[in-house]
Amino acid sequence: MNRIDRLSAILIQLQGKKIVKAAEIAERFNISLRTVYRDVRALQEAGVPVGAEAGTGYYLVEGYHLPPVMFSREEAAALLTGEKLMANLSDHSNRKEFSNAMQKIKAVLRGSEKDFLESLEDNIAVVSRRPPVGEEFPNRFLSDIQHSLGKQLILQLDYFALHNETHTKRDVEPIGIIFMNGYWHLIAWCRLRHGYRDFRMDRIKNVGVSADNYDKQRHITLKEYMDRYGEYETQAHMVKIRFPKTHARRIGDQKYYYGLVEEQLINDECIEMTFLAPCLDWFGRWLLIWGSIPEIVTPVALTEKMQELALEIKAHYL
Repeated sequence: MNRIDRLSAILIQLQGKKIVKAAEIAERFNISLRTVYRDVRALQEAGVPVGAEAGTGYYLVEGYHLPPVMFSREEAAALLTGEKLMANLSDHSNRKEFSNAMQKIKAVLRGSEKDFLESLEDNIAVVSRRPPVGEEFPNRFLSDIQHSLGKQLILQLDYFALHNETHTKRDVEPIGIIFMNGYWHLIAWCRLRHGYRDFRMDRIKNVGVSADNYDKQRHITLKEYMDRYGEYETQAHMVKIRFPKTHARRIGDQKYYYGLVEEQLINDECIEMTFLAPCLDWFGRWLLIWGSIPEIVTPVALTEKMQELALEIKAHYL
């Protein structure tokens, strides 16, 4: 990147945040701190009102705005891809807001870029395997949760816990959101349970944003939570189960709630399903519903767990 393009990009970066550290600029453009200082000084000499706070970073003086930004063809294509992803992987609230933002972005594109996007529109698709969400769980709270995170406001949740099929009301202090295994998760300090909890957003029945603030300094960061509690991929068990085709159809949407990631037709009579199961005991108790019909391909630990559960049931009824 030549210096003129870099200066323009630094100016856009400064407009995007309240304070930008010199180290952030250096890392983004792979330049030294000395070069950052020279570039900022060049912007100041060109009349751009860049202020500096010792030990904090740089900022643009309040009221200064760039003229409309022009996008390259590659940037426009990346934004279109983002719109497709948002349409399938976000919730109703964010989907609408992103669509509105894209309309504004398209309005400032040059004619050639607009033509390019129109030709590309029908050639990008994102397919989601998530089951449809019932009316009880409207899946439209992501914007409210983002607002709560930005303003440090307490959230009031009406939440359905799948493991024990109970509805509870929770007052929570959000620390972040994660998109994982096809679902959005709210990570928050739960005042009811007095601990950090993972709330899957498609199980939230209703959300209220309180006027009361919480002190985010009292909590760990989202990264610290993920490092401490969130070893999701390493903790999950890869499970492969084979069902006769006639019974596979009866499972319906249940398979999604138990972590289905893939279905494969083995032959005319058999389907193999692959799951990521966070807990073999929980998964095994669901598998008991189907009696001797399913065949466990892997892991051996699940077969042993099913033997334990079968003996547990036998002992109970004896």
